[in-house]
Amino acid sequence: MKNEPFDITKLDLNEINAAGKAGGGTPSTRSGFVAIIGRPNVGKSTLMNRIIGQKIAITSSKPQTTRNRIQTVFTDERGQIVFLDTPGIHKSKNKLGDYMVGVAENTMHDVDLVLWLVEPTDYIGAGEQHIIEKLQGVNAPIFLVVNKVDTVKREQLLPFIDNYRGRLDFTEVVPVCALKDDNVDTLVDLIFRYLPYGPAFYDADTLTDQPQRQIVAELIREKALRLLEDEIPHGVAVSIESMKNRGNLCDIEATIFCERDSHKGIIIGKGGSMLKKIGSQARPEIEEMLEQKVNLQLWVKVKKDWRDSDFLLKNFGYRKEDL
Repeated sequence: MKNEPFDITKLDLNEINAAGKAGGGTPSTRSGFVAIIGRPNVGKSTLMNRIIGQKIAITSSKPQTTRNRIQTVFTDERGQIVFLDTPGIHKSKNKLGDYMVGVAENTMHDVDLVLWLVEPTDYIGAGEQHIIEKLQGVNAPIFLVVNKVDTVKREQLLPFIDNYRGRLDFTEVVPVCALKDDNVDTLVDLIFRYLPYGPAFYDADTLTDQPQRQIVAELIREKALRLLEDEIPHGVAVSIESMKNRGNLCDIEATIFCERDSHKGIIIGKGGSMLKKIGSQARPEIEEMLEQKVNLQLWVKVKKDWRDSDFLLKNFGYRKEDL
C-alpha cells in the first residue's frame, strides 16, 4: 500500500515541543521584531505574505529572489509582529551577493525572535551549517520552522527534526506549509507567546515600510524572474523612472536593467513579445496594489556588471547603510 503524504493537521505538536514553555504575565498586548532567515528558495517570502494576508514580497522558484530586507507588520488584538524578511543566505559571488548576505546575517542580532526556515530533508549541508554557526551567537529565541512539510511523509519528519535539534537548541520547532496555509496560525500564536509586552510600533493599518515605487519595481522583477531563462534573472534590476496619476489612471514608466547586450534581446523578445508578456503579467498585480488602473511602459537598458558596481548598487536601492 502506498504511503499517503504527510498530513500536518494530524500532527500533535507535543511530539515535538515540550509543553509549558511559554511565559505567563498580566494579560496585555505584545509587540516585537521577528527575523525570517534561511537558505534561498525555502519559502521565506511566501510565509511572510501568508501571515500578512497580502503580497508584499515577491516570490519565484528561483533562488535569491529577495534582495532587500523587507519589513511588514501584522496586527491583531494580541499585539503587533514586525516581520523582517531577509535575502537567502548563500555563498556570495559579487558585491550584490555580499550585500544580500550582510543584510540577512546582521538582521539576526537586531530582533526579538528569529524564525529559521528549512525544508524537510535529512541533509544538513555547508550552507545550513554556516547558518547554525551564525545563530549560535544570537541571544533571541530561535524557532526552527520546517516549511513544505506537505512534500514528505509523517514518519520522515521527526527524525529530520531530531537531526537539526542535535545541532542547535531551538526554543520551538514548528512544521508548516506556507503555500497551503497549514499550521501558520499556530506559528503566529507561538510567536506572540515569546514577544515582550509592549505597545504597537505602527498604526494598526500599516502593512509595510516599502514605498509604492519599490513594490511596483519588485512586482515587475518577479515577472521577469518567472519568464526569463535561468542565467538572466540574477542580472536583472528594475528602476521606476516615473509614477504619475492622471485622473483615475496611474502612468508608470520603468526600466529593466541587465548586464549583457545578449540578455537585452532575450528580455525584449521577438517583436517585443517577452517585454509585453512581462508587462501584461505585472500590470494586474500593480493595479490591485494601487487600487487603480495602470498604464505601464517598460524599457530595457544594459549596465554591464552592475552587480559589482557600488554606484549602481546604491542607485538600485542596495545601500551599505542598510546593513
